[in-house]
Amino acid sequence: MLLRLGTRGSPLALVQANMVRDALLAAHGWSPEAVEIVPIRTTGDRVQDRPLAEIGGKALWTKELDRALLDGTIDLAVHSMKDVETIRPDTIAVAAMLPRADVRDRLIGAESLDALPLGARIGTSSPRRAAQLRRLRPDLAVVPLRGNVDTRRAKVAAGEADATLLAAAGLDRLGYGDVGAAIDTDHLLPAPSQGAVGIEVRATDSATRIHVGAIGDALTERCVWAERALLAAISGDCHSPIAALATVAPDGLRLRAEILSADGSEHVRIDRSGLAGTAEEAADHAHALLSDASPQLRRLFGH
Repeated sequence: MLLRLGTRGSPLALVQANMVRDALLAAHGWSPEAVEIVPIRTTGDRVQDRPLAEIGGKALWTKELDRALLDGTIDLAVHSMKDVETIRPDTIAVAAMLPRADVRDRLIGAESLDALPLGARIGTSSPRRAAQLRRLRPDLAVVPLRGNVDTRRAKVAAGEADATLLAAAGLDRLGYGDVGAAIDTDHLLPAPSQGAVGIEVRATDSATRIHVGAIGDALTERCVWAERALLAAISGDCHSPIAALATVAPDGLRLRAEILSADGSEHVRIDRSGLAGTAEEAADHAHALLSDASPQLRRLFGH
């Protein structure tokens, strides 16, 4: 048996692909040659000089892998779930998610947000991070900064920005666990699905779906599906500053979420517990957020 595992070619993507490969080999007792890693270069990897929202959004990370999956070039595809569009083709299914890593963002270039000098330049191309930073520190100058983890760290070191925010999960997976200052989620909620690695298969490929399902983490999947349901209900896209985090508590899921204006001057939050993670709850959360928002903020989400 041979399964061809498709992945982006960035260092972090390859680490995550090897995590999935190792988990499959361990779960099924397969020999190493049973899973072949197939790097595929995506548009998002090629275009590094513009924010994703300007050139096609999250599909820039997935469309080439989708094409390879559907034409049979690969049998499964590995993604960071926060980079996967909310609405996916019916022909593709998320078969599993690995145990979630640290969901927080880390600040690179300073010990804390408060330690940044007045007017410091902080680099990010994430609408969510930019809006949150402008809300917490309106004096900061947010400048565009794209690239993989090493590229963005190098740009800060070269003075293109005084600081940046990176996902703790990616830093940890690359062996940079001691790099940067983690920001508590009470201050900076993460992107929906942050820290989760997902594996997609063809919806009709039941055998591969069963093999991959064996490595799924039920708690991670429960939380991430709740966050993605909220994202779908609120019609958020790559232009929309939205943060969400579901966690498991004894009485059910706790879901925290916020939407923000691009300049951070307006933000609306919810914090609810005892949830089941249903689509009906997600619609109710979306309504609660939007009903407390101004018309200008609602328009960012197509309402």
